Parts: sequence; structure tokens; C-alpha cells
Amino acid sequence: MLELDRINSGYGKAQVLRDFSLRVASGEILCLLGRNGAGKTTTMQTIMGLLPLMSGSIRLEGEDISSRPAHEIPRAGIAYIPQGRRLFTGLTVAQNLEIGLRTRNHGKDTLDEVLELFPRLRERMNQRAETLSGGEQQMLATARALCLKPKALLLDEPTEGLQPSMIEAIRQVIDRMRSAGVAILLVEQRVDAVLELADRVAFIENGRNGATMDAEELRADHSIVDRYIGV
Repeated sequence: MLELDRINSGYGKAQVLRDFSLRVASGEILCLLGRNGAGKTTTMQTIMGLLPLMSGSIRLEGEDISSRPAHEIPRAGIAYIPQGRRLFTGLTVAQNLEIGLRTRNHGKDTLDEVLELFPRLRERMNQRAETLSGGEQQMLATARALCLKPKALLLDEPTEGLQPSMIEAIRQVIDRMRSAGVAILLVEQRVDAVLELADRVAFIENGRNGATMDAEELRADHSIVDRYIGV
């Protein structure tokens, strides 16, 4: 379980998150929805220690990780797939995956499990990441994160710019991670896709908590979504 308890965070003197709380259970997909600039990416970067926590606490499976430096957060078991993928583009597919494996000291068995999910990457192990298609790069970013065998997985716009077949491949992997007991926090602008996949949806407004509700309730009444993210 991943828990945020009244966290405050931002960029220098510009505070974005204000007493923001969130809970993602193991084996659950929670989607964070809000308008542009509401604080979605800020939330993920704060969890990962990339932005300073002004106050509040972050816990993973009951352990407080609030004071850990950024390089220790993945070692604790949180994997992050940022918007834009952030691959080591000059390195090969194999080298990018090796970085993920070394983070939590996993080896060939974990690599084989990950490549079973992404067989296309097995065919491109010696290819530099920059030569992959956009969809293949997203596969690699996801595979690298899964090499950590994470307890929690953060995904920021994972299907942005992808063709339908790639979107479906990523969706299936996310679903399998849920079945494996991973706590998944998802930011995604494709609302209809979110409602198909998510267990619950949490809304964020100006860095503060909005409503949190079952995705099934939102599927039945789409006007609630429009209220929070409509223009």
C-alpha cells in the first residue's frame, strides 16, 4: 500500500500541493485526474523524492519513506514511468534494462519475466533506445520499471501519442501488475480508457483533494468527470 498523508510540496517558493492525501492499496489501480496544472505530476515527483516535501508523510507498506533521498526511493520498491519516458537513449535496450535490474539487485530470472511481457524488446536487445519507435520506447520504459519488481508503480501519461495496438499492450501489462498485487497510481488524460481500467478515481483541484470514488460510479455518471476536468 502507498499512502500520502497531508503532503505539501512545490517548486521553490511556489507551493503546489496543499495537505494532499491519497491511498493506493496493493492490487489496485487508482487514477489521479485533474485539469492541467492541478498537481498530478507534482504528486508523482514528490513521491519519488524529486521535489522536496515541505510537510506531511509518505508511507510504503506502512514504512515512512518521506525523508529518503531520491535515489533510495526506487530501492524501497517504487517504480516511476514519467511522461516522456526518460530513457537513456544512447544506451541499448539491454543496458537500460540492466539499470532497472541493478536498482534492487534482480537478475536473469526477473529479466526473463519482463521480456515475456514485452517479447518485441527481446528482438531489440542490442539496439540503442533512441532508434526505437515511440511505442517501443514506452515498452522499454515500462519494462525497465518492472525490472525493479516494484511494490508500487507510478505511471504518468503512459499511452500518450501511442497507436491503439501499443495502448492495448500497455493496458494488458498494467492489468497484470494489478493481479500481481502491485499498487498502481496512474495519471492519464484518456478518461474513457481510465474508467475501463481503474478501480478508483481520485480528483485533484489546485493541489488539493477533490472527490475519490469507484470507477464504476463514474462510468454510470460521466457528468462528475466533466465537473472536475471539463473546460
